Amino acid sequence: MKKTLFFFLTVSLTWAQNPNRKFTDFKSSTAGLDIGVTDGRYQIKVLSDQIIETSFIPNGETFNAASHATLLSSHNPKYTATDSGNELNLNTPHIKVVITKQPFQIQYLTPTHERILSERLGYVRNDSTEVLDFNLTPDEKLYGGGARALGMNRRGNRLALYNRAHYGYETRAELMNFCIPVVLSSKQYLVHFDNPAIGHLDLDSQKNNSLQYETISGRKTYQVVVGGSWPELIQNFTTLTGRQPLPPRWAFGNFASRFGYRSQEEVDRTIQKFENDKIPVDAIILDLYWFGKTIKGTMGNLDWDKDTFPEPEKMMADLNAKGVKTVLITEPFILTTSQKWQETVDNKVLATRKNGTPAVWDFYFGNTGIVDVFKPEGKKWFWAVYKRLISQGMGGIWGDLGEPEVFPSGVMTAAGKADEVHNIYGHRWAQLIAEGYQNDFPKQRPFILMRAGYSGSQRFGMIPWSGDVNRTWGGLQSQMEIALQMGIQGLGYMHSDLGGFAGDYFDNELYLRWLQYGVFNPIFRPHAQDEVASEVARKDIVTKAKAKKSVELRYQLLPYNYTLAYENSTTGMPLMRPLFFEEPKNESLQTVADTYLWGNDFLIKPIVHPGITQTEVYFPKTANWYDFYTHKKFSGGKKATVKVTEEHIPTFVRANTLVPMTEVVQNTTLYHNNVLNFIAYVDGKGMSERTLYFDDGTTPNANNLSQNHELLHASLNTDDKKIVLTFSQNETTSAPNISEKKGTITVYNVTLKPKKVTQNGLAIPFQWEAKTKKLTFLYQHNQSKTSITIVR
Repeated sequence: MKKTLFFFLTVSLTWAQNPNRKFTDFKSSTAGLDIGVTDGRYQIKVLSDQIIETSFIPNGETFNAASHATLLSSHNPKYTATDSGNELNLNTPHIKVVITKQPFQIQYLTPTHERILSERLGYVRNDSTEVLDFNLTPDEKLYGGGARALGMNRRGNRLALYNRAHYGYETRAELMNFCIPVVLSSKQYLVHFDNPAIGHLDLDSQKNNSLQYETISGRKTYQVVVGGSWPELIQNFTTLTGRQPLPPRWAFGNFASRFGYRSQEEVDRTIQKFENDKIPVDAIILDLYWFGKTIKGTMGNLDWDKDTFPEPEKMMADLNAKGVKTVLITEPFILTTSQKWQETVDNKVLATRKNGTPAVWDFYFGNTGIVDVFKPEGKKWFWAVYKRLISQGMGGIWGDLGEPEVFPSGVMTAAGKADEVHNIYGHRWAQLIAEGYQNDFPKQRPFILMRAGYSGSQRFGMIPWSGDVNRTWGGLQSQMEIALQMGIQGLGYMHSDLGGFAGDYFDNELYLRWLQYGVFNPIFRPHAQDEVASEVARKDIVTKAKAKKSVELRYQLLPYNYTLAYENSTTGMPLMRPLFFEEPKNESLQTVADTYLWGNDFLIKPIVHPGITQTEVYFPKTANWYDFYTHKKFSGGKKATVKVTEEHIPTFVRANTLVPMTEVVQNTTLYHNNVLNFIAYVDGKGMSERTLYFDDGTTPNANNLSQNHELLHASLNTDDKKIVLTFSQNETTSAPNISEKKGTITVYNVTLKPKKVTQNGLAIPFQWEAKTKKLTFLYQHNQSKTSITIVR
């Protein structure tokens, strides 16, 4: 601490801001401080004990209070403000803001005066851009900036903030579909720049310990967010920007998807193949051929091509009867050759030129305009399209090309010029769909698959994916980083086209490794171009059998995964988590992306190179870990070389935890909440507790409705003499048998045959294998509390 304070005191004078900026006055309010300087005013608001919002309003500008990203507003915050001569101090229990009057300087400190962040030059106006400039310490790693493939530590890069697709990327992609203006530090704070206009984030590319946010226009507003841990920091950020509502339960199953199914007959045949081979499947995704026979010239039809899909309502009804949802692709582009062009012109649906006429331009698919999702007429028209399709039986929506893929700077929308709203186009598109469901289908959870968004898009239920990744080993290698980065930026459902999308590279080993990784992804969705089959059911016999095991494991993990979704919806915690969540002070883990945590209890090491027979794994020191397949123990805090087989990727389970699983079903409509199996690896003395979440899988906001969900508290306590497992109901619904749980409990590493196993004091039969040290027994929980004791 003394060393830190000495560093702070000796260099603070060199961090003074623009020397021409002079303090003039200040006033305080219930929200915070308003500070006058010679070139404008600062508004510093306390949004919570751990979130401070600062806005600079240059002279001659009017402050725009509207945020597209945030939900939290200042409401009777707890803070104190003092004026001590040359300093103004604003203090919350977790952040101290120090404003030095001369030379002018704004700093954000911990309550013990450790520097979190400080403005360096602060606000600077250049010829065509405006900049917010900050100091960094030399040792901090930086994350954020959206979806990119750069390495986990993104310091040293200058990142464009302009959502753009990168077709066929592999190990490096500097610009992709999600440009989120947030920077997270290994020092466990983040700064979010609350302005959607295009620009840049410079993460110390000049090697002068600076962070710069550069924009063409708009708000000069940023929030500094702190937290006592990584989970708390993410929770605070998603309190600010919103949390993901629970997706429908079927979204955690397997998808049939490719580019693309050309006929109703092909759709029916595809699902029949899954059924014939007893491969679980919950949804089929139809690419653009559902509205046209050709790739070019038909975009914007947004209605069925009855030549190839003669009975779409019957097709979707038949699929629904089998438990399979239909997801349809849609795009915001309306070609001048499409069936709906004149309709959109007549109804003033489209973005325009300055003279008010529809803006048109050429791109890959044809000559086009774009729906103005910021305009009431545009939103109303677009939602009417979706409402009609949902009423016909559509189960989910795929919104593609929403960067937007081509959006010329001269185009005008109801919310501003194209460059001012480019990065929030997908964000507002998802919002109009989410709000449409709330109004017209309030009992149905939306599924909104999109490849472009903004800060807070998760609160609209957006399911992001990583774009048109190359179907190569290089393409696979970047996927962990992209998903982990997006998870800590609030979008916890980032996933990839399993198997890879772009190109005709054929490699069954690559396909299987990608699917094995996909088991431990938020969404399990193989998808690719036509050249190589993406569906498990269309693989050769050998590959199909191996891939089927991955699909089946995905379904067995449904209770675990669904609880992760509940945790994400209530706390913002991502489903995929970096290793530095476990050891935040371990600098060697701050750049690791090739190994990650799936929830709290699984440690995953994807295999991203061909022919691998062994790999090195670091096991976090917070626990000992057990191989999910061989049941071998690995000590925490150490690296070990593990064998790799073709059947699965290295997967490990945290010791002394109860992991819930279930039986394999053909689709989630056949899943029952009361079929619940557990596995556990006992290891010395230890205790763990967890709360499992259950509901009907369809009711929106079920976790906020006492009669529509269930919380099961489960604990494990082990010592030298006994192992005690308890189950208790926190909340239950009135649905029949919803609180009953029954299944198999398997406990590994039981070194001696137990003397007895009891449930609520009564002995129950068990099996114990001396060679494998595995204990198995049946249990049944159908009352307020069940206690199972294994006496050693």
